Amino acid sequence: MQRRTLLSATSAAPLLCWLPQPTHAQSTYPSKPIRYILPLAAGGGADMIARAVCERMGRLLGQPMVVDNLGGGGGVIGSQTTARAAPDGYTLMQAYVGTHGTAPATRKLPYDALRDFTPIGLIGTTPNVLCVNAALPMSDVKGFVDYLRKNPGKVSYGSGGAGSLTHLVAELFKLQTDTFMLHIPYRGIAPAFTDLISGQTQAMFPSLAGGLPHIRSGRIRALAVTGTQRHPLLKDVPTFEEAGLRGFDAQQWYGVMGPAGLAPAVVKPLNEALNKVLSQPDFKEKLSSEAVELKPMSPEAFFTFVKTDIARWSKLAKERHIQLDT
Repeated sequence: MQRRTLLSATSAAPLLCWLPQPTHAQSTYPSKPIRYILPLAAGGGADMIARAVCERMGRLLGQPMVVDNLGGGGGVIGSQTTARAAPDGYTLMQAYVGTHGTAPATRKLPYDALRDFTPIGLIGTTPNVLCVNAALPMSDVKGFVDYLRKNPGKVSYGSGGAGSLTHLVAELFKLQTDTFMLHIPYRGIAPAFTDLISGQTQAMFPSLAGGLPHIRSGRIRALAVTGTQRHPLLKDVPTFEEAGLRGFDAQQWYGVMGPAGLAPAVVKPLNEALNKVLSQPDFKEKLSSEAVELKPMSPEAFFTFVKTDIARWSKLAKERHIQLDT
């Protein structure tokens, strides 16, 4: 009887090798480096933000977060790569208003900005600013609107490209003020600044971070900023609300997302680590150079934020008949 019991136990032993064995690596997240896709080329403000976030989050999580610049297609390639990744928490991306705000509102995309992603949290926002060529004879929004009405068809504005935030904010301004400006789209914001400074175009609505060096140099003039209150870097420049445009708002924003289907056990530590980073005073100081206001959020609040942003720009795109091919 003892011999039969021993033989049965011995014969069953190899089968145990095929059963899933709980391990420490499987039960804890993260247990290896995390790929962090930035759907933009290296360099620039978004790249700096990504590297600063990853350095500090990785330290808190105990695993390195490696920035992978995957530009192309206006953010489509990086976003699609993230959406198709395994939902294990080892591929994340830095979403922004272009990939999960204006593009879904104006283009047919190979991904769904809401259904194909798991929100982790918002990093922060930066306002847009109405800038005009320094030679124009006005110092406020009212003067600019009067100038547009007295010079129909003679004013053009530049943008970083059709369907970009700089394009849609200008169209929102035209809609709310019942004015006209000719849109000149550029392949990026740098050449748009060049022509604004030289007077080839007369106005633009860049992010505050992008416009600030030119504003401080006196080569362009800031008339108003988006947001609910004046920005500390431009204390003398009123908000659009103060200038009489009620409800006028737009923001460049950055956040962290993963592919759809991430488990709560993965989302929770990521969100907690991100929000701890955003609460660090020296991190706030570091991002002040990009005029970013840090905004810690829960994943649920971030999802609502993105959904609201897409709805806002979709409504405008429909009203202004802005629908672009992919």
